[in-house]
Amino acid sequence: MTVRLARSALADSLASADTSRGHVTVRFGTPDDSWRNCAGLLADPAAFDRWRKDLAEWLNDRHDGNIPERTTAGYVLAWYLQIPAYLGAILFHTARRVPWLRPADLAFRLSGDRPHPDGIALLSAGFVCLPDDPAVGTPEATVVRDEAALAGVLRARYAGHAGEFVAAYGPTVRLGRHMLWGAATDALDSALWNTGRMFGDEGAGVAQAALVLPARIEPFTSASRLYPVHGEGRTVWTRRRESCCFHFALDGGTPCVTCPRVSAAEREQRVLEQS
Repeated sequence: MTVRLARSALADSLASADTSRGHVTVRFGTPDDSWRNCAGLLADPAAFDRWRKDLAEWLNDRHDGNIPERTTAGYVLAWYLQIPAYLGAILFHTARRVPWLRPADLAFRLSGDRPHPDGIALLSAGFVCLPDDPAVGTPEATVVRDEAALAGVLRARYAGHAGEFVAAYGPTVRLGRHMLWGAATDALDSALWNTGRMFGDEGAGVAQAALVLPARIEPFTSASRLYPVHGEGRTVWTRRRESCCFHFALDGGTPCVTCPRVSAAEREQRVLEQS
């Protein structure tokens, strides 16, 4: 799909956000037909089967033995949820703006190598912002009173998209509701944290994750799971996931450092060794 849109305040925000250090690029509008609208994907659940099949073939080239269905299901689950989470987190961190995150408002592109999203596009110009935003008074801007209110808008808009995804994706995989919403929680928490890290201020990422996920608020399965690890005269941050990608089920695979199967002691040791 190709969607070319007039320049807007959000287009300028995305253009000024240097995401070159991340694993996904963001943009306003789509330049060519290699991009897939999220609403179109959710309306075609069979597309998820094709996505998982392509992933299984990619994994099979790198791992011996059969590729478990739960692994491809877990990968695609996490990858898709990163689309609304990552875009929302970037604009929240860099501009204190929250765009529309409805499926019809987002598109993505899959990498030509590993079948994961490597590009995310925003397709609508409206956003919510704070009273001191320079775009206040323009037709695209809606103002809320403070950062807590803005965080609530991000949480609600992301939950709306995640809910539509869970309804479409859930029946195509053997994963329970807690796993699905646990993955949604993980994606938002991690996106807020990693955005701070990507832009050189991990502390801000941790703080904004706590602001957006201050407690267990339905339908999310927990508050922010980020916590500090102290050792060797330094402090590093990590988290315990609410869901699992099932990477460990691959031949030669091991649990990720944030996997719920990893004990707190092992996680802390691995985090300190890797930092």
